Amino acid sequence: MTSHVPAVPDSALADLVLPRLTTVYAAAADPVRAASAAAYMRGAFPFLGIATPARRALSREVLAGLPRPGEADCAAVALRCWALPEREYRYFAVDFLRRHIGSCSSAFLGTARYLVATESWWDTADLLAAHVVGPLVAADPELVAVMDAWITDGDLWIARTALLHQLTYKGGTDAERLFRYCLLQSGHRDFFVRKAIGWALREYARTDPDAVREFVVSAADRLSPLSVREATRRL
Repeated sequence: MTSHVPAVPDSALADLVLPRLTTVYAAAADPVRAASAAAYMRGAFPFLGIATPARRALSREVLAGLPRPGEADCAAVALRCWALPEREYRYFAVDFLRRHIGSCSSAFLGTARYLVATESWWDTADLLAAHVVGPLVAADPELVAVMDAWITDGDLWIARTALLHQLTYKGGTDAERLFRYCLLQSGHRDFFVRKAIGWALREYARTDPDAVREFVVSAADRLSPLSVREATRRL
């Protein structure tokens, strides 16, 4: 599923980054590794075939000497990367946003939603949830209302993002909201949503294991076996 496509902002920085990026990444492409990566992702997406350590070294080369981006630059780089077919360009964009999300305002959440919902899979959606959406919501409590809407969204990746956006919050986690979200989606039929419930609970259990244990026991008749198994794996 694809959300409304945001307009790509003008960005002199993106005009520098994208030609460098496509030149450097294309030169490092490995067709054999690309075929293996595509098979691992069930043939859903094309790849260049660049291993993560090599890709991140190339990314540093691409960004060397460039100034820190502003919000428009972040949006332009991400959206232009999302328009390219190979998955590694999206990984570049996610890494770029993770590093610079502090330069973005609450208004960036609309762009983040598009990125989450477009040709989605766990490889991009989960990192965007925890490291892009999560920091935006933490910085602006008014965005909590948006998460309250996302948790019942018909797009499973948007709902999964709402479940996972507090993944790095630790002691700052709103446990009541986390548990409520888990119950709202406890009957979801999709594997990725049921697993996200367990993952979010397991991560919060590192901070408050007793609260998670109590919740799982109280909701055992509503949570799926997969969610319970994931939630209690380290309890």
